[in-house]
Amino acid sequence: MSALDWLNSEAFTAFDQHIKWSDMIGNTIGLVALALGWRRSIWTWPAQFASGLILFAAFAAGHLSGSAGKQVVVMVVAALGFWQWNRGRQQAQDGSIAVRFASWTERGVLLAAAAAGTVAVALLFKAYPWMSWDPWPDAYIFVGTIVAMYAQSRGMVEFWFAWLLVDLVGVPLNFANGYAFSGFVYVIYGALVLWGMRDWWLRSRTQTAPALEGATA
Repeated sequence: MSALDWLNSEAFTAFDQHIKWSDMIGNTIGLVALALGWRRSIWTWPAQFASGLILFAAFAAGHLSGSAGKQVVVMVVAALGFWQWNRGRQQAQDGSIAVRFASWTERGVLLAAAAAGTVAVALLFKAYPWMSWDPWPDAYIFVGTIVAMYAQSRGMVEFWFAWLLVDLVGVPLNFANGYAFSGFVYVIYGALVLWGMRDWWLRSRTQTAPALEGATA
């Protein structure tokens, strides 16, 4: 048995759901990556790259081209995010990654890109049905993940909101397509996202309100 065959074999069954090794390992690493993102650790990006690589094998084997393609983009954005954070890691006063709220213009661009991208990718999937079993939700998750990771690479607090919106569709989609562990993990993602959102929110406020020169900190 090759490594790829082993990754896509069944690890165990829980609650009548068949759990695959690739699904379990890839999403566990993804959880670690999200926790590292909450801690503003630059190692969140290598972890996301590894998670994307393993989940690509899982979704490609299940003929979910949208989800598999998303993992390719995840790996590309992870590499770019690593470069971006490594370049800007000294932006905050304490030497950590600086985080901030996006401007209204940036928010508008992100929303417009998410909407247009979702429509474009969904129409592509509908034109070529072999690429996805669920064109619209698959496209939504594909584009939403790209938007979230881009916002994360720019240190925007809004990236947590983007992940929440992805989770709302990702949970039922994964259960419906036989990726139960992904569905369970997306629920845990939701809790981590809320926790991370609070931390980044508070940190952005302290970074945007510096003490006056000569005043007592």
